[in-house]
Amino acid sequence: MNAGGLVRRALAGDIAAALGGATAVDVIAAGKAAAAMLSSFSTLGVPVRTMLGVGPKGSDPLIRADSRGLTPAAEWCDAGHPLPDEGSVRGARRALDVARSANAGDALLVLLSGGGSALMALPAEGISLEAKQQTARTLMAQSADIYELNTVRKHLSQIKGGRLAAACRGRVVTLAVSDVVGDDLSVIASGPTVPDDSTFADALHVLSTRGGLHRYPLEVVTYLHRGLEGDVPESPKTGDRQLARAVAHVIGPQRGAIEGARKAAAALGYHVHVVPEPVTGEARLSARAHLEAVTRAVATLPRPLCVISSGETTVTVVGRGKGGRNQEFALAMAPLLESVGRNVVATSIGTDGIDGPTDAAGAVVDPTTLLRAEAQGLAPQTFLDNNNAYEFFDRLGDLIRTGPTNTNVGDLQIILIGN
Repeated sequence: MNAGGLVRRALAGDIAAALGGATAVDVIAAGKAAAAMLSSFSTLGVPVRTMLGVGPKGSDPLIRADSRGLTPAAEWCDAGHPLPDEGSVRGARRALDVARSANAGDALLVLLSGGGSALMALPAEGISLEAKQQTARTLMAQSADIYELNTVRKHLSQIKGGRLAAACRGRVVTLAVSDVVGDDLSVIASGPTVPDDSTFADALHVLSTRGGLHRYPLEVVTYLHRGLEGDVPESPKTGDRQLARAVAHVIGPQRGAIEGARKAAAALGYHVHVVPEPVTGEARLSARAHLEAVTRAVATLPRPLCVISSGETTVTVVGRGKGGRNQEFALAMAPLLESVGRNVVATSIGTDGIDGPTDAAGAVVDPTTLLRAEAQGLAPQTFLDNNNAYEFFDRLGDLIRTGPTNTNVGDLQIILIGN
């Protein structure tokens, strides 16, 4: 089920009734699925005063195509990902304005999806957008995971870490499609409507362990130290009265894509094995560990077999190439496929259709990958060392290009093993 369908299903239950009792309803959607989630409001059946969407450039036509007469017309802010841009700031500022304008009898419905942290970003007072961009860029290059990245983001923000909900005098209801392993609502889109139990000390620790404080803008480090010393208010924590009127629900779990893949594989005649553990860690190392675990797990299972897993890996950028974590994961699998079997195909893809700074969702490898690479004079390890998996697979014609899917529930790995 797509993000819009998940919202419609949620609104068919008690949530719609709760919103129906409000004097007025405002809706804010932020993330890669913002347009699809907003499109669901043609079936809401309650008065909507303001509708705001903050999402990737080019998503707003989905609203016009699917709205079937939305009233009022949704406002839309094109925003940046994976780094925030001026559109991200504009959307976040407008979201805060909407939240602050609500009265006690009103309700604010917030629809969150993957990518919301970058797409809706308002730096704290004294922090420039450029400094926040540089901080995020460095953290990602240092292989920070989403928990670490969002801990820092929440402490450099005017909207993340519960601050959006704290600005609203009315009820706040959040519906989230998760792209986070474990479906932690405080991490999805950096938790703008839920308590944040991380601290300024935690944020400083992340910077210290991901390259060292000297790698980050002075204004960022100074601001975090001010927060540590109590000169800047902490984010709202569990039990904070500012969030007493806020509730949140995950309507699309991060592992939801697995169920869709399982049904599709079974319909094609495959036996299916789902890996219960999330695939995380450094992409090239995780690929090796994943294949080793799969080899052990499927040794006695019937064929043909489809092995499905999900999660989100990281990449420590040391080269100057072009490629995302899924392409790097796939490239690292290529030399190891024979451990699983001779008749095997494997892939890793981003469910948003965009893997890193590329136009591909991921890549596919099989026993012919290395042979075809050798025939073209391509050395896989050289491309891997330069973080240049995109060029490697582009030359072989093995990139997977789906285009943006307007949703994001993390990454999906598929291994097909024949008879």
